[in-house]
Amino acid sequence: MKIYVCLKHVPDTAANIRPLAGAAFDESVKFIVNPYDEYALEQALKIREAGASAEVVAVTVGKEAAASTLRTALAMGADRAILVKTENYFTEAMETARLLHGAISRDGSPGLILTGRQSVDAEGMQVPYRLGVLFDMPVAINVVSFSMTGDLVTVEREIEGDVREVIEMSLPCIVGATKGLNRPRCATLPDMMKAKKKEIRVIPRADLDPEPSAPAVELLELQKVPDRGRGTMLSGSPEEMVRELVHILKENKTL
Repeated sequence: MKIYVCLKHVPDTAANIRPLAGAAFDESVKFIVNPYDEYALEQALKIREAGASAEVVAVTVGKEAAASTLRTALAMGADRAILVKTENYFTEAMETARLLHGAISRDGSPGLILTGRQSVDAEGMQVPYRLGVLFDMPVAINVVSFSMTGDLVTVEREIEGDVREVIEMSLPCIVGATKGLNRPRCATLPDMMKAKKKEIRVIPRADLDPEPSAPAVELLELQKVPDRGRGTMLSGSPEEMVRELVHILKENKTL
């Protein structure tokens, strides 16, 4: 069985993103594997380690620098990797799903596709569903528990109100992982050295989408969140602080 894990190369959540002109930003910041996708990769590795005859293939869409995310996946234990190489960092969800679908279909027949629930940069939460439509497969996201018996997958997924629901799906299917599903492993230095020898197949975007249609969604501009100022610390007795607070509110001052 081929297990494909869809990963995204994203800026570190602690990075200070500096917008440039239009939709560009300073890409000299640190990039990492999308955190939710790490749970997906770990689950694929656990399935293989449990005795299933499975090949784990990491797939991403991105610029050439995204190969570093695939190297991390290979160091964690993926067997090989596929990079759909694009010229721009941002690709909208429908386009991303089409490119992932094209790369996976060209590579082989997926027995299971694992993704993260969403990316931490765009947070669209659309790609798993769009892949489900393109592959005509059932989809479950927000998955916090996973088991597989034969061709039947059973998952628990979180829904609103701190409620979970149990879903059974037949293989092949698509599972979107989230925090709590497992604990992703850390690659060791020897693993990182071995990963340098593993295969990364590069597919130019033009090979999969020679005549791209106009994007359904276009990112026009990135803007910094406006500075909301700093809070004011009140001191003194409770009565004094209350009087000062009332005075500030009356004067319509910013705390």
